[in-house]
Amino acid sequence: MTPKKQVSPAIRILRGERDASARATHLEAATRKFLVTTNERKYMSTKTNFKRIALVAVAALGLGVLSSVPSQAVNSSGITITTTTGTATTILADSTTAASVTIKWQSVSASDSVVLTAALKSKPALGTAPNVVFSGKDTATAVAATVLAPGSSTTTFTGGVTPGSGASGGYSTTSHFQDSAVATSAVGYNSATFRVQMDSLTSTARVAGTYVYTITAYPVSYTQEATSGRSISEFSRAVTADVTITIDALATESTVASAATSTAFIGTTSGAKTADASVSVPAAVSSTDTPRAYIYTLLKNAAGAAAGESITVTTNIGNVGSSSARGKSVVLSSNGTTDIAIYSDGTAGTATITVKSTSVTFASKTVVFYAAAPTSIVASVLNSAPGVGSNPLALGVVAKDANGNIYGGSLYVSSDALTVVSDTATACTYNSTNSRHECGVTGVIAGTAKITVRDAATAPTVSSNAVSFTVTSSSAATVKLSFDKATYAPGEKATLLISVLDSAGKSVKAGEFANLFATGGIALSSSAGNGSETTTAISATTVSLASYALGTLTDPVKAYTIYMPSTGGVITAKATGGASLPVSGQVAVTATATVTDSGAAALAAVTALATTVASLKTLITTLTNLVLKIQKKVKA
Repeated sequence: MTPKKQVSPAIRILRGERDASARATHLEAATRKFLVTTNERKYMSTKTNFKRIALVAVAALGLGVLSSVPSQAVNSSGITITTTTGTATTILADSTTAASVTIKWQSVSASDSVVLTAALKSKPALGTAPNVVFSGKDTATAVAATVLAPGSSTTTFTGGVTPGSGASGGYSTTSHFQDSAVATSAVGYNSATFRVQMDSLTSTARVAGTYVYTITAYPVSYTQEATSGRSISEFSRAVTADVTITIDALATESTVASAATSTAFIGTTSGAKTADASVSVPAAVSSTDTPRAYIYTLLKNAAGAAAGESITVTTNIGNVGSSSARGKSVVLSSNGTTDIAIYSDGTAGTATITVKSTSVTFASKTVVFYAAAPTSIVASVLNSAPGVGSNPLALGVVAKDANGNIYGGSLYVSSDALTVVSDTATACTYNSTNSRHECGVTGVIAGTAKITVRDAATAPTVSSNAVSFTVTSSSAATVKLSFDKATYAPGEKATLLISVLDSAGKSVKAGEFANLFATGGIALSSSAGNGSETTTAISATTVSLASYALGTLTDPVKAYTIYMPSTGGVITAKATGGASLPVSGQVAVTATATVTDSGAAALAAVTALATTVASLKTLITTLTNLVLKIQKKVKA
């Protein structure tokens, strides 16, 4: 049975199936659609009529405005103002780093303009603000941007500010006004950008910091009256914006100290120093309130100019500071250089002193505060060949107190044979650099005497070991050359020694010997390396190296520094005795040393290695044969 399909009333009517039901349904749909369509047409017609009425009204108003000509033109409208920041220095204002202000507006007359003014808003506390000037930078449209200076200080715009004198840029020295930027219009859209920079003509010194100026832009229109072309400023439509100019301090003006350029050195005297000294001072409080030592600080910025920062000084023993402010920890002001005083407070021991500024911390300084008397004194020979007369550096003495600290107080030398060495309670000198006392002796005649060092000139409580001295009165007879070593590596540093001897072969008293060598001095068989001293002098001055802390040698010598050649072999120093020696001493003298040949040494090492390898090979062969024999026996 085939199902009966649904057919719409409209189709049934078209087919002739015009039954009552179909006709009724179709009539209802057609009626509804007609009514909706009719209403839409009515609404659209009404909307169009309203538009037409509004258009007519606008046209009528426009015709009315055009038929009513105003007595003056309406100036530019829609003014906007934007700014960018700028920078300067304390010396000048560079236009390439100037701030800028951009104004945009709509103008109906080419005779109208927009005027810019600037007024100081804020500045650094210590600064006196320079005035600002405007200069044309660029335009985004055909506007004619012109920079003008006011004609006189009495020129005013109604309701506006009073511009300054135009003589030097047009600013008021009291109010910091600059009413000089005038942008003339073109009809339509306008845009102009002006530089805003500090006036380099002002004599006011600049201070680093941030300066803020308020820029005001207001329109100016010109009347159409025949009598005059006076301007009318429309301040009611003025707009403002702030512009910032920052002045950075020059590198040479920085007050920030740099660790790379700042220094702090300690010593026993005040004033500038270039290195730290070893300081050993009495622990007892000075009766005259005199500082025992000083730390000289020099604060500089990265450019090497003086930097003013406060300095904090702290110590665990004694007091630091100045005559007016001292203690264990003090803060001192500084304008770049400061001499920090160090005082005893009665406490013996080693003080560790820290010094730092706001930006720099220096290496700690050390001061030894020694007790009132030493507990030990140890003497040693510095010059083993004292002669008749003064011998200033004969003894080296190390004295210590009960805490084991170096004692830097007074010490004295005395001789047990005054006919040979005449010293009795002769004062020694403390050498802080060498951390020892250095004592001299005075020879009278050739002979032997024992010297003792004591802690007091009279009634001493502590004495040193006795040191024996043999005073010689003999004169120079010969000269001797020697190297401090027999063998050197290529390029190694060496010392060539000159000794002046008596007829018995013993060193004579240290001193200056003119014409010790014949012409040419000392010649070397091979060229010495870079940095070697010249050895061609014919005169020489001998000293005890131990006396000057240059070594441990106590016999008087003259020392030359020589750098050995870079190639191996034997180097010979040769000279001939000069006129200051007797004829028997005017003979050739030499000294030799060996410079190892690095190539020969390497070859020897390779040969030795080859021998070792051959021995190992033989041993391995023997062991292999032994293993094979054992294997055969095990199988049998």
